[in-house]
Amino acid sequence: MKHTGRPSSFGLENHGLDNLVSAHWNLSIPALYEHSLRRGESELAAGGGLVVTTGEYTGRSPKDKYIVDEPENSGNIWWGPVNNKISSDNFNTMRNRMLAYLQHKEVFVQDCYAGADPDYRIKVRVITEQAWHSLFAQNMFINPSEDEHADFEPDFTILHAPNLQSVPNIDGTGSEVFVMLNFAEKLILVGGSHYTGEIKKTIFSVLNYLLPAKNVLPMHCSANIGEKGDTAIFFGLSGTGKTTLSSDPTRMLIGDDEHGWSDNGVFNFEGGCYAKAINLSQEAEPEIYAASLRFGTVLENVTLDPLTKFPNFDDDSLTENTRSSYPLNYIPGTSVSGMGGQPENIVMLTADAFGVLPPISQLTADQAMYHFLSGYTARLAGTERGVDTPQATFSTCFGAPFLPRHPTVYAKLLGERIEKSGAKCWLVNTGWSGGAFGTGERMKIAHTRTMVRAAVEGRLSAVALAPDPNFGLLIPENVPDIPKEVLNPKETWDDKSGYDATARDLAHRFESNFKQFEDAVTEDVKAAGIRAAA
Repeated sequence: MKHTGRPSSFGLENHGLDNLVSAHWNLSIPALYEHSLRRGESELAAGGGLVVTTGEYTGRSPKDKYIVDEPENSGNIWWGPVNNKISSDNFNTMRNRMLAYLQHKEVFVQDCYAGADPDYRIKVRVITEQAWHSLFAQNMFINPSEDEHADFEPDFTILHAPNLQSVPNIDGTGSEVFVMLNFAEKLILVGGSHYTGEIKKTIFSVLNYLLPAKNVLPMHCSANIGEKGDTAIFFGLSGTGKTTLSSDPTRMLIGDDEHGWSDNGVFNFEGGCYAKAINLSQEAEPEIYAASLRFGTVLENVTLDPLTKFPNFDDDSLTENTRSSYPLNYIPGTSVSGMGGQPENIVMLTADAFGVLPPISQLTADQAMYHFLSGYTARLAGTERGVDTPQATFSTCFGAPFLPRHPTVYAKLLGERIEKSGAKCWLVNTGWSGGAFGTGERMKIAHTRTMVRAAVEGRLSAVALAPDPNFGLLIPENVPDIPKEVLNPKETWDDKSGYDATARDLAHRFESNFKQFEDAVTEDVKAAGIRAAA
């Protein structure tokens, strides 16, 4: 077997791979470009980005994610629609087929860390059959030093074969896609899909399982630091603005998607960003736009102008979920350490397509736990056939697909962290105002940025607050440089009775969703929910 790059003494034979054509270890960005272009995997964009397509699967396949049902860890898993069981026998069958498939092939190996804090990081090895997936792993995780590569021994390993499909009636899967986590063997199998989010999120799931046992809260959030050293975190589901709002030129970015919160403070899990690229513009998001045009960036399902080869960020012909993956340091002023102090502000982001939640409101600690467990956003009308009105979506802890443990484990940790740190909590609606989707208008990014800056910089601490009659949220009566009528959602609606009916409807949806958690939370959190749904 031929080895190139920087191999580890902990070789591939430890993973059952001992009959390969070649193994490329921890290659540089230019070397991975050369291999990817040579193999016909990708195309070069003007500016230097590597453009790839993922075929049929342009997003994660949550129904195809499985956790092995084995005695060592099964009692800790939140089994159900999020975490599907698969037997050890099925896992072993799939592993053997995968190892046989990879024999006599060229593979690419990335050894990296997940977790910026040395006290809590894990060592991850990604073994994949394509060069551009290896570049993605290098971008998204934290790269060891050259010396650390020499004897790197992984804590968890991902075997990634996107061109290998499972056989459902043999492998116990629901489709040809498979994402299988075996916590006992510290091994992950991913195949049948080229979408790189599967690599990234499996490791997030691993950290979501491991860290609560160490009294660390894993979070689906972005984080940044102000000029005074104050840390802020931004919870939110995909499309609510985590990346956009945390990539603020007035603050230092820690990371845009996954973090831990320990007694040491906040730390990034990743070394890169995986930003949504649809409708990306220099005017609205200059830092992300500039990073997306650089050499080393992977542009996923972004089309190119056939003549100029310049990325067409407005084209959604392949998917609405176009992505840009780049190293974190491509954003100016990012944290070198990937770590911050105890957060002073917690911002929960929601894209409310019903247009009834205020653009910014302050939460009590109990309300924060209520909204954390709720994890509300909305699916827009027209995005799926037969969906002609906005649909409420509740993804608990703002990241249900990535939670191996029961949501109340994470909520309890959040409550303890809020109490200990004294952090202020805010709910920010980046969705619609003046009416629901189709009638109202999307919140202006400039307005949202201004409101969030005012909150995290402490400029709302002396502002009077008025309770929202439908949700109990505390709305600031004024925010510098924001028209007062924007702050009260009802005032932005022409149809006031329509607002009342829509607000009551959404409040009852909150109430219905939260019933699943009522037996596991305190009376104070339950009461915060009752007020919110009145």
